[in-house]
Amino acid sequence: MQAWAAVGVEPGRVEFQQVAVPEPGPEDVVLRIRQSWISNGTEGSFVRGERIAGDTPWRPGDPHPFPVVPGYQKVGTVEWVGPAVADLEVGETVFATVSRVEGMYFPTGGHVSPAVTHRSQVWKLPPGVDPAAFSGMVLTQVGYNVAQRLAVMPGDAAVVLGDGLIGHWAGQVLQERGARVLLVGRHDHRLGLFAGGDGDRVVNARTENVAAVVREWAPDGVQAVAHTAGPVAPVEELFPLMRRNGQISSAAFCGTEGQFDIQKLRARELSLHAPAGWAQDRMDATRERIADGRLRTLPLITHHFPAAEAAAAFALVLHRTEPVLGVVLDWE
Repeated sequence: MQAWAAVGVEPGRVEFQQVAVPEPGPEDVVLRIRQSWISNGTEGSFVRGERIAGDTPWRPGDPHPFPVVPGYQKVGTVEWVGPAVADLEVGETVFATVSRVEGMYFPTGGHVSPAVTHRSQVWKLPPGVDPAAFSGMVLTQVGYNVAQRLAVMPGDAAVVLGDGLIGHWAGQVLQERGARVLLVGRHDHRLGLFAGGDGDRVVNARTENVAAVVREWAPDGVQAVAHTAGPVAPVEELFPLMRRNGQISSAAFCGTEGQFDIQKLRARELSLHAPAGWAQDRMDATRERIADGRLRTLPLITHHFPAAEAAAAFALVLHRTEPVLGVVLDWE
């Protein structure tokens, strides 16, 4: 079979081109894609050649991961159902993660249509909600996962480091759980998209002293830190401001510089969680929260591009020539 895909052809360059995809098997479904959502951090670093696996940084001597079809999240319509798939029908609207491709560095990819996808990587979508709201559901689930790992009670102070998509969604889940949230970032336009409530705050680390703000905002100490972007050092700088037995949940990709000093954690008996990937139960919980509005996704989309303009979309993600957060490719 032939399909169209966004293909990383060399470091820093994406092209929209035809690719080969395998014939579907009995447990597969074939999807016609409507929208696919770019993961700025993960896909950006793959296209730059900084990773050779999901959480494995590229090191000198490793092969460069090209060509590659980046991505892992999209929504579309079922066009064909394998004979072993009993719970999906042609015409249904679904979300899918990775689909199979041929001739690439990895045998799977995200931004491809038609998409040959195993049934285990497909979720039915509820009626009455714009399907585009679910088109970044893996990444939304990462934010959910980061926040759910943290033990917080209503009124506890929680600091989210990173104003990207994962940071926003982690902050939303912490708000849902009753925590006061301080979102730390480096982009005023992204911070301005955070819907804070009573007791919440945003901080631009470029212009403000984060530690001083945290000390004033949480005089009784910070219970939880969600580390969603950036290096390790800013997390460790918050350790003295945390309560004893506080918790850190880190999903940030730090390349080869991701080492936490366990002695610094032990000094205040802090716990460290390292969430990654996606799982059925978390995806189900994320879908439910998008559907009922507890997780808000559409307000974080800043750009739509026709899929054929994938090169321009990835150039914007890589070079940030204008303010950008959520970038969606429209396939129809």
